[in-house]
Amino acid sequence: MPAEDAEATDLRRWFSEGADIRNDAGVAEEVLAFIDAAGARSIVITDRIIGCPYEEGIDYQGPTCPSCPFWAGRDRWTGKRLH
Repeated sequence: MPAEDAEATDLRRWFSEGADIRNDAGVAEEVLAFIDAAGARSIVITDRIIGCPYEEGIDYQGPTCPSCPFWAGRDRWTGKRLH
């Protein structure tokens, strides 16, 4: 992000079919190279998975992803049921 409260100007996504991408050393190197090339002064990362990796309106329509029933009706930050 070029400035505080600004929108991201450069966004990259990494994908993996059938494997846990968090354990992919090649992807980790690409992510670190991206961060370095952007000249980032700080980064933020979560300590857990924070929800479905699919995007509403892009990968599926409606409030619930058909590929991720676990996350239906759950808070993405805590994983706890909303109701």
